[in-house]
Amino acid sequence: MVNKKTFALAMLIVPWLTVPFMGRKSFFRFLPVASFVNLFISVLSVIANKKKWWVTKNPLSPGFVDFTYILGPFFVTTLWVFKLTYGNFLKYLITNMVIDVICAYPFAQIWEKIGVFKFKKLNHTIWYFICVSLAIIIYGYQYIVEKSINKNQDAVKEIL
Repeated sequence: MVNKKTFALAMLIVPWLTVPFMGRKSFFRFLPVASFVNLFISVLSVIANKKKWWVTKNPLSPGFVDFTYILGPFFVTTLWVFKLTYGNFLKYLITNMVIDVICAYPFAQIWEKIGVFKFKKLNHTIWYFICVSLAIIIYGYQYIVEKSINKNQDAVKEIL
């Protein structure tokens, strides 16, 4: 069986090794949406643990919030999905649905076997639908962020 600390450390570090390939501009463009969704998932994690929807047992991130998952694969995957699909909602949605089904079923089952977390009052299917719903919400969030930035840039151009 894989050592839980090694697994957690790899889960935190390995995704970040891909970020330099994303480019500085894309990283900063999609940083607000990745931060927003991670804040949302962090709050959801506190609620979920208190209501016993799941239990986390991560040795690197003890407590109600599993920051190794949230700041590792979840954060970086959000950045990459937006970089590769933003501007084409259907492509974005399908990409998210595929990633979410992989995370909700085979990956979640592996993490449960390793002992990093365990679903209690929540099942894999409900988690999948939460993730897909959240993906739709954050696409709208990114749209609003970009619209606001573009509006401000246009206003600055008018002044100059």
